[in-house]
Amino acid sequence: MKAVDFHPAALKIIKGFPVNVRKIIGQAILELQRGEKLSMPLSRPVKSVGSGVEEIRSKDLNGIYRTFYLARMKDRIIVFHAFIKKTQKMPKKEIIPIVFEFFRFLFKRHSLL
Repeated sequence: MKAVDFHPAALKIIKGFPVNVRKIIGQAILELQRGEKLSMPLSRPVKSVGSGVEEIRSKDLNGIYRTFYLARMKDRIIVFHAFIKKTQKMPKKEIIPIVFEFFRFLFKRHSLL
């Protein structure tokens, strides 16, 4: 089973999501740990952020929730960003910080760059 490595800020945001949304995210991550591949409508690639980056998509009556992860690594899943989506299309101003934080986290935590 793959390990899961959460960026501290992403984990804090996820902990603030409603319980039902956290359960969906938790179940999805468990499936990823077991080596399963997630697909639509639960997950999809986010090529605008980076190769191999995907998002877990969940919603309830109060909002739309996104959790970004990288599962391509052999021994671990990296969950590096989460947010509550407020518009139908993700604004470019949201993408740039995600990409920056993703690579900074990889470099700092995993010495991959």
